[in-house]
Amino acid sequence: MNNLGRNDLCWCGSKKKYKKCHNSIDEMINSYQLQGYVVPGRELIKTDEQIFGIRESGKINTTILDYVAEYIKPGISTEDINELIYYITRKLNAIPAQLGYEGFPKSVCTSINNQVCHGIPSKDVILHEGDIVNVDVSTIYNGYYSDSSRMFCIGRVDKEKTKLIEVVKECVKLGLEEVRPGGLLGNMGYAIHKHAIKNGYSVVRDIGGHGIGLEFHEDPWISYVSEKNTGMLMVPGLVFTIEPMINMGTDEVFLDKANNWTIYTADGKPSAQIEVMVLVTSNGYEILAN
Repeated sequence: MNNLGRNDLCWCGSKKKYKKCHNSIDEMINSYQLQGYVVPGRELIKTDEQIFGIRESGKINTTILDYVAEYIKPGISTEDINELIYYITRKLNAIPAQLGYEGFPKSVCTSINNQVCHGIPSKDVILHEGDIVNVDVSTIYNGYYSDSSRMFCIGRVDKEKTKLIEVVKECVKLGLEEVRPGGLLGNMGYAIHKHAIKNGYSVVRDIGGHGIGLEFHEDPWISYVSEKNTGMLMVPGLVFTIEPMINMGTDEVFLDKANNWTIYTADGKPSAQIEVMVLVTSNGYEILAN
């Protein structure tokens, strides 16, 4: 992995000497690799310049969700949400990353109640009192990608759905506590899964998080039903999403074959998801979008 001398310029383009830049990170990666762990390649470790661009994209992504939150209430259609997202994204000189991605027809995913993810906005889908909805926003700004989602309660929501959303928040918080250089992604997924199971819920197995920044979806793919001491090594400069999908009932899901996008719970019970985009730093993590 390394042919550089300590006084050579670092491979990342920082113009710093290697010994004062990525030398210690590369040594950690090499050490774990020799022990048989999965480690990130250099293409997954973002440079300072790239981190700056991804951070700016993440700020816009968060701003978009803040903006649309003011409008989400009973009577609004999911197409209204889509149009609001498109309007504010373009006003901020950004691009909705979802629009046209592998044929996806809208600028945002709106997943209601038993829809796990990839709900397609429609003027015929109206939010009603008691619904819960996940609004998943992804943004391209100056070529850099960001991604985050939030859960919204529509009017008064029953105790069961309220508890589900609270547990998802707790799961994300516990996952974040495992994000640190030298940590393993599997430990994060294990903490999330353990807490969901403790509360009587299940975690979707086949859909997970992902690396992001230079592309919409990058390696690594991230499971939230993983075992301890498994998964990729976390190092400074790694950027990925934490986005567990927690179901009130079974973890089994199915694809809506009418649109080939929307995922539903197999038993029709509610699902909830919160997504944050995080950067591994030298001493922990930084949330880049939420």
